[in-house]
Amino acid sequence: MSDENNSGSQEEHPLALLSDEAAIGTLKGAMKWTLLFTLLGAAALWIGSGWRNAGMFAVGGLISAASIYEWQRLMRVFTTKMDRKETGSGTGLVVGFFLLRLLFFAAAIYVSLKWIDGSAFALLVGLALAVITMAWQALRLLRS
Repeated sequence: MSDENNSGSQEEHPLALLSDEAAIGTLKGAMKWTLLFTLLGAAALWIGSGWRNAGMFAVGGLISAASIYEWQRLMRVFTTKMDRKETGSGTGLVVGFFLLRLLFFAAAIYVSLKWIDGSAFALLVGLALAVITMAWQALRLLRS
């Protein structure tokens, strides 16, 4: 391939032009929608197929929302470090809590699979809510 495609005026991707505040707002919006979909989905599953499947979905949805929250915290730490606004003394603490969260939620998944005894598919759909809402928020940003 030739460099003709790269030699012209290179436009920035819309997501690359996103400010830190807008990115954090996007994550907050995704967390809000994740929690709303978790509540509505768990209620629908409770009515449609019982409390076990609703519980599995709720565990997955809450893990999704907490994951978005942790990514917000990590993003704040790294943007602060990159902007050199402060020394980032809490970086180790935030990264440590991020890793601790992974262990905690792995345990929550194990316990929910073992004790709630609901559908693993409901748990997976709940866990996918973070990806779904983040993709939706990104598409909304690209459209505007």
